[in-house]
Amino acid sequence: MWVTTFIIISSQYCAIAQADTTLQIKPSFGKQAKVITYLLENNHYRKLKLNDSLSSVILDAYLLNLDNSKLYFLASDIASFEKYRKQIDNLTRVEDVTPAFDIYTIFKKRFDERMTYVYEHLMNAPFDFTTDEYYESDREKGPWAKSSQELDGIWTKIIKNQALSLKLAGKKPEEIQSTIKSRYDRFMKSVKQTNGEDVFSIYMNAITEAYDPHTNYFSPSDQDRFNVDMSQSLEGIGARLQADNDYTKVSEIIPGGPADKSKLIHPNDRIIAVAQGETGEWVDVVGWRLDDVVKLIKGPKGTQVRLQILPAETGVNGPSVTISLVRDKIKLEDQTAKKKVYETMQHGRTLKLGVITLPKFYKDFEAYQKGDPNYNSTTRDVKKLVTELQTEGVQGIVIDLRNNGGGSLTEAIDLTGLFIKNGPVVQVRNSNNRVEVLTDDDPSITYNGPLIVLINRFSASASEIFAGAIQDYHRGVVVGESTYGKGTVQQMIDLAQFIENGDEVGGLTLTLQKFYRATGSSTQHRGVIPDIKFPTALDPEQFGESSSPNALPWDEIKSALYQRTPIVNDKVLADLNKSYQDRLKNDPYLNRFAEETEETKKNISQTSISLNESFRKKEMDEAEKKRAANDKLGGTWVDKEGKPMSNPLNLDDEYLREGLLLLGDLITSKIG
Repeated sequence: MWVTTFIIISSQYCAIAQADTTLQIKPSFGKQAKVITYLLENNHYRKLKLNDSLSSVILDAYLLNLDNSKLYFLASDIASFEKYRKQIDNLTRVEDVTPAFDIYTIFKKRFDERMTYVYEHLMNAPFDFTTDEYYESDREKGPWAKSSQELDGIWTKIIKNQALSLKLAGKKPEEIQSTIKSRYDRFMKSVKQTNGEDVFSIYMNAITEAYDPHTNYFSPSDQDRFNVDMSQSLEGIGARLQADNDYTKVSEIIPGGPADKSKLIHPNDRIIAVAQGETGEWVDVVGWRLDDVVKLIKGPKGTQVRLQILPAETGVNGPSVTISLVRDKIKLEDQTAKKKVYETMQHGRTLKLGVITLPKFYKDFEAYQKGDPNYNSTTRDVKKLVTELQTEGVQGIVIDLRNNGGGSLTEAIDLTGLFIKNGPVVQVRNSNNRVEVLTDDDPSITYNGPLIVLINRFSASASEIFAGAIQDYHRGVVVGESTYGKGTVQQMIDLAQFIENGDEVGGLTLTLQKFYRATGSSTQHRGVIPDIKFPTALDPEQFGESSSPNALPWDEIKSALYQRTPIVNDKVLADLNKSYQDRLKNDPYLNRFAEETEETKKNISQTSISLNESFRKKEMDEAEKKRAANDKLGGTWVDKEGKPMSNPLNLDDEYLREGLLLLGDLITSKIG
């Protein structure tokens, strides 16, 4: 089981052409739509018929995929599309995809009107930045505009906000005008590349994702990119990006890549400009298509790229930060398990603690099938590292699964087996309600000492299976954030095997199965809830499986037969939680981290942006002061009297530090 993030680019990142674009409806589009409908109805886990109810969901999704900020369509347009609300299911079955193109044609017309207004009325407009007004950047849940005049007002605020941001960044009036013009010139150029394949892809994903967010249509070009990504031959900074209104946002940092190693860029940071090398000219990328931003950032190994970002911790109203990264390949060895030993004094005892960082669950299937005794394997590597840590005399181990998006299911099962005697690890149910119990059959235990499993919101799939099993068996203590909640299994299907046609056709990732823990509880939607919850800036409604309205629900099946260990009980968890809560109140390290996390959470959720220059400047200055103060402190901390304090673990990573402190609590509670 492999976890991959798929992104549909909203057409607000497409742009309007100087000349009409011919959107060809290929015969293969209807044929693919019919085949996909058949596969969804007969093979998807839900086994739902594509009916009037789903047709309604699909129409709403397609409209938002085209115009997710409601900046182009009018309410009257939406009303005119009602004729399709209960017809998409019927039309798709007879190979008719005309609703996609009819709706897109109206969208394109409205886009033309908006661009005309921008160029004729806003490009050189003298804005008044002393008025007290706000721009709401998140309009997805708001109403559709009733008139062109209402959209004029919204777009005036959009351009005014962009102009003010550039002014506060020190740009001169002529530079502001040039930058904004370049943005919209690129919109006009980009739409020329929008073809029938693009429109069909957006439409088909509205259909597939009505079943669940991981069932996706891949156009032929998308399939090529997917295959390259899976082969790990990409060169770049090692970050996955996604469109977020006018911005390109970092959705995930790839372990072992340049971004990860630099510690300069993080999930939810927004990229606003890109430059090549040490002296390359800055290219403003606000409002760009995601694909175009990715092309600028990617590049050959060893070359430099500079980025201007708006850090998540200070938000869209905070100051930008410039960073420099050297592109590299994401090497397999950078994705493998690694260990480190920490020594600290806790509760009057000197402790030696081991940490095993696991970026993904990997297995070299080709080498394994060829009988190579030295094939790459998560379980083999971790077993070796555990043995080495025991030889070095560690008294406890932390397994760090943060940002581990999953990987091989068999490795998650085998890895669990290193810490339990034997028994069921995960249950898998298919669309016919047949349940298969996958077990660890090896009675040997590699490590039976104190164990902490560290997770966060981006721990997914196989990570959730391992963490859930350790928790179910009471074998260790799970700490951190609730995990992603991806408890489903997909299979890639090449549509070419169903269609005899001269045109290229795409592929479909189809959800076929669902994971359940040994207890019978699903990992889907809810994820794994830690025994001890750390401060988090991420709202489950915005990040993770629960952010999708079409995600498969959480549910339960019959528990498998398994025997819990006596290692972790209610008293142990209560004592550890008390220790953690005491530190949350009294430990300046954890206390400041909690405050910073709450501030980041506030900034992430901030969507109302002031268009008053003095107010915005004040916000930026305050954010800059906080950031500068934190940078100055670094690893140096002060007590309530302002006297310097030493960090006993010398760690800036507060999640790992707290995980190690809890491990120390667990160890000392065992040795009295």
